[in-house]
Amino acid sequence: QVQLVESGGGLVQPGGSLRLSCAASESIFNIYPMGWYRQAPGKQRELVAAISTGGNTNYADSVKGRFTISRDNAKNTVYLQMNSLKPEDTAVYYCNRRIWTATGWRTSDPWGQGTQVTVSS
Repeated sequence: QVQLVESGGGLVQPGGSLRLSCAASESIFNIYPMGWYRQAPGKQRELVAAISTGGNTNYADSVKGRFTISRDNAKNTVYLQMNSLKPEDTAVYYCNRRIWTATGWRTSDPWGQGTQVTVSS
């Protein structure tokens, strides 16, 4: 089973920046699209950024222009650079594979522990 470990979260002031890392236990990023997800208290988990095996990226409207997803296949690591952070970005951030099925996209279970991002002054 592929393990994904998120790191890099912490407490940051509004307008600040953080870079999250997602390390995989094996080389998968050339095989599967990857996504960064977040879940705030009382809210559903949402996809905020995705990257294809070819390097194409997509972002949720709420983070477009502020977040950048990237991938380093040699290091088995996916990154999320977060700039101009807002309090509403506060959430636990997770990475996961995005797997195409006959019924659409799905993720792989189990999810990791994620990394907490708190944006507050």
